[in-house]
Amino acid sequence: MPAELLRPLLPPGLTLQEFAGSAWVAVTPFWMSGVRLRGWLPLPGAARFEELNVRTYVTVGDRPGVWFFSLDAASRLAVWGARRFYRLPYVHARMSHRHSGGSIDYHSQRRDGTRFEARYEPIGPVTPSRPGRLEHWLTERYCLYAQRGAGPLYRAEIHHAPWPLQPARAAIGRNDMLRIHGIDLGDAPACLHYSRRLEVIVWPPQRVEAC
Repeated sequence: MPAELLRPLLPPGLTLQEFAGSAWVAVTPFWMSGVRLRGWLPLPGAARFEELNVRTYVTVGDRPGVWFFSLDAASRLAVWGARRFYRLPYVHARMSHRHSGGSIDYHSQRRDGTRFEARYEPIGPVTPSRPGRLEHWLTERYCLYAQRGAGPLYRAEIHHAPWPLQPARAAIGRNDMLRIHGIDLGDAPACLHYSRRLEVIVWPPQRVEAC
């Protein structure tokens, strides 16, 4: 999408990144499992749950990362913890996913009626992303940025292996996730990818000093 339409939605201190002259926004449905704090056993009610996020791609100085417009989660405890300790804009939603053959039926609905419904599936083998390609630019990011209100900007470091990406297709029944942020990208996604599994480690956030 044109970068000038997205920049006003970002807080001061973040620089919107572009690929091939365009800014990018992603809607990413998935589910978490084995979630725990380091040295702790998984907490009941917060170890396994669905999550759906809306993100764009930014940098502070020379550190590319991810900015989340919103994150929906099916765990109230996870929503509370992420809002409290990571300053991320989590929202609780009723969510479910179901495997149907090789596809996944995914559903999310907030209390106010905001919904996401889709069926998606991989349609090809895992193909390593290569530097200089869009899929590499979108996924090879190792920090997230967060801010509560008009407070200071924070960065949390992330570690993961390269995403095992597969080409995908999706039938999207309803997608309110962009509209609620004033973003209009039309009906058809520009690109679709699927990843079967990815292990992620996230460190506690640290305040970003002014550049």
